[in-house]
Amino acid sequence: MPRLTDVNDQRVPPAEPKSPEAAPAAGPRLSLALDLFTLRRDPLPRMARPRWLARLPHVLVAYAAVFFGFLTTEQLLDHYHVKGGPPLAVALLTGLSIWLAMFRPIAAWWLALVAAGWIAWMIHDHVGQGQTWPWTPGGTFAFAPVLLLVALRVPPRVTISVVGISIALTGAAELTFHPDGSQISSMGVTVLFGFVGLLGYALRALRLARGELVEQETLTAEERARRTVLEERSRIARELHDVVAHHMSVISIQAQVAPHLVDDPSEELKENLAGIRENALEALTELRRVLGVLRSEQPGDPAAPQHPQPTLAELDGLVDNVRGAGLDVTTAIAGIRRPLAPGVELTAYRIVQEALSNCLRHAPGSQVEVGVAYGPRELHLCVANSAPTRAAAPSQGAGHGLLGMRERAGMLGGELAAGPRPDGGYEVSAVLPTDPQNPPAGTGAGPETKKAP
Repeated sequence: MPRLTDVNDQRVPPAEPKSPEAAPAAGPRLSLALDLFTLRRDPLPRMARPRWLARLPHVLVAYAAVFFGFLTTEQLLDHYHVKGGPPLAVALLTGLSIWLAMFRPIAAWWLALVAAGWIAWMIHDHVGQGQTWPWTPGGTFAFAPVLLLVALRVPPRVTISVVGISIALTGAAELTFHPDGSQISSMGVTVLFGFVGLLGYALRALRLARGELVEQETLTAEERARRTVLEERSRIARELHDVVAHHMSVISIQAQVAPHLVDDPSEELKENLAGIRENALEALTELRRVLGVLRSEQPGDPAAPQHPQPTLAELDGLVDNVRGAGLDVTTAIAGIRRPLAPGVELTAYRIVQEALSNCLRHAPGSQVEVGVAYGPRELHLCVANSAPTRAAAPSQGAGHGLLGMRERAGMLGGELAAGPRPDGGYEVSAVLPTDPQNPPAGTGAGPETKKAP
């Protein structure tokens, strides 16, 4: 085995195998031999769609096994005039090989070759003028389903070998034991077996491509969900940057003004306040340095200008905008309306905003109710819409609005639920703590299982 070395180390070249041509070739040949003499179980896959026809291929193969079994008996008795029990036995062997091909394709192929050889030996002395040998007229078509089922489950090189061996044995039998007056069948066998092998290869390639496509779509959906979470967290970080920067600025200004509000302040007080202001300014500088890059689409651009973040005090304006877009919206406020922590205000506003946007996109013409309830320790939000009165336009979005809302609620330690209503509408409800603490590790949005209305 070659010794592994650093790719940049030119002083110790890796050792070369003594026979570079023989070593690589031995592996594929041995592998092909093992594939041709295996009894490995490889069941015929079911149809994915439609589900009620999932077993249709198995039913068709079982029918083919019975049909070709009877056909073999009929041709041996009527066309070649072979009497006794052997025709029945070889017919059962032919049908068994087709049925076995559903579970063990290579073993079924060998069994079919044995049955074909037995038939050729059995009819050799009964072949009349113009009759085919070594295959009966129906024998080639009875062998074709076995080749097709083999080509559907094995690699292309094995399919080529199976078809090639079958054609080669036919040609060898004709050259060696050809009865006088019989008709040569090698040309028709070559065309039929070659076509069946190509058909099986094409169907197998199509099935594998569909499987890979489904797997890729699953990975793409998971990657899209992860990207949506990261984008939403980046957006939240930009908004929280504004909130934290505002409070740090206020702390700095208050620390600067505080000495002027006291008559004859002591030096110790001045030093402490100066230290508070200096720490606040340093923290603000670090915050802007770390999070400022999130404020623009490209990291190299300067940070976007500061804008005040929306709160529930601007809920009426948001509802008016939605009404102006043609949606019937009513609001209800319960409890004592009061300012909350900036993060809670911002999260509540964004949840209501996203829920109303979903109503506009997915439930045109519906009636929407927005409810906000102020509790002693929790803020309750509910946005519910009735069934849409007309069909919604096709949406170009990724369908991850709920994922972003769950992410926002989860980062505050709150909860969000969404789902259809019995009347055909949709409802989004959230519970946010009015005094959020640090949420436990791992709190966040779960995978989105329902699409917004």
